[in-house]
Amino acid sequence: MLKLTNIETYYGQIQALKGINLEVEEGKIVTLLGANGAGKSTTMRTIAGLLKPKKGTVEFLGQNVTGLKPHQLLRKGIALVPEGRAILSTMTVLENLEMGAYHRKDGNVKEDIKQVMKRFPILEERQTQLAGTLSGGQQQMLAIARALLSKPKLLLLDEPSMGLAPIIVSEIFRIIQEIKEEGTTVLVVEQNAKQALKIADYGYVMETGKIIMEGFAKDLLKDERIVEAYLGKKKTTV
Repeated sequence: MLKLTNIETYYGQIQALKGINLEVEEGKIVTLLGANGAGKSTTMRTIAGLLKPKKGTVEFLGQNVTGLKPHQLLRKGIALVPEGRAILSTMTVLENLEMGAYHRKDGNVKEDIKQVMKRFPILEERQTQLAGTLSGGQQQMLAIARALLSKPKLLLLDEPSMGLAPIIVSEIFRIIQEIKEEGTTVLVVEQNAKQALKIADYGYVMETGKIIMEGFAKDLLKDERIVEAYLGKKKTTV
């Protein structure tokens, strides 16, 4: 579904991505792991069209989409929930949801909003409340719900669990699994490596702008290097 080939992205003169090769298979959850500053968010911003790579190609559903603007990619089916959520804090919950479907021409938006509120009952309860007054977990749910209303084929989630209480983190990951089961492909950048690998099908590990490791999620969960670097414990040997 998504293929990055030799992607090089810069911030001014500073090279942030150094030849990234990455693939996301349709119907799967793929996770991108790595320390702060590894280039994970830059990769997501490049895929979403917020940054233009100097070299390499981004392909989506067999089409070269390198250099397309975010609104063009949204129409093709790529939706980003950025780090920090980027909700419209001075607008109501309902208005935020309506903004998620601004580009749609079909007549099903109201029904889809009803459906998304069934998935996130707290949003239905708070639909007239200003989004900026929601808790962090509620804001994250709103950001995901808003992205889903764009009817994405590929959902990009950048650090969805950041700053959230453990019970809310579990709920967010349950929702991500449901989204996949309903047919949406997911690429997730996540600091919580253990949770991400538990729900993912495949994973990539980044370091200083490069992919240094990749594999099936179940194998990465057992890999000593991953365990020590990202899961906060050393694997003991007998």
